[in-house]
Amino acid sequence: QVQLVESGGGLVQAGGSLRLSCTASGRTFSSYAMGWFRQAPGKEREFVSAINWSGESTYYSESAEGRFTISRDNAKNTVILQMNNLKTEDTAVYYCAARGWILASMDPRQYEYWGQGTQVTVSS
Repeated sequence: QVQLVESGGGLVQAGGSLRLSCTASGRTFSSYAMGWFRQAPGKEREFVSAINWSGESTYYSESAEGRFTISRDNAKNTVILQMNNLKTEDTAVYYCAARGWILASMDPRQYEYWGQGTQVTVSS
């Protein structure tokens, strides 16, 4: 079992930055690939970014590429999503997810554990 707790969401103006953090319980964090997904009102949950177990491989959605950076610290059981140059269309609830496999996936159905989500609101 893995429990995930996100933090770092909030209200920011367009062009600003936010740093989302996800802390996992358990002693096998390094064996999990991690992902960030988001869901805006009335829309399906969508992939944002993912990272493999070691942090050597990272993946981004087209909208996140060049603006967001994912990283992890296995010693601290933490995965970070640094979001820069935020746009109003980035407004959503952001979820951290863990996949019981070392390789990351962009498919939310591949992730077994989910956090409660953190709200990100970008104003114009």
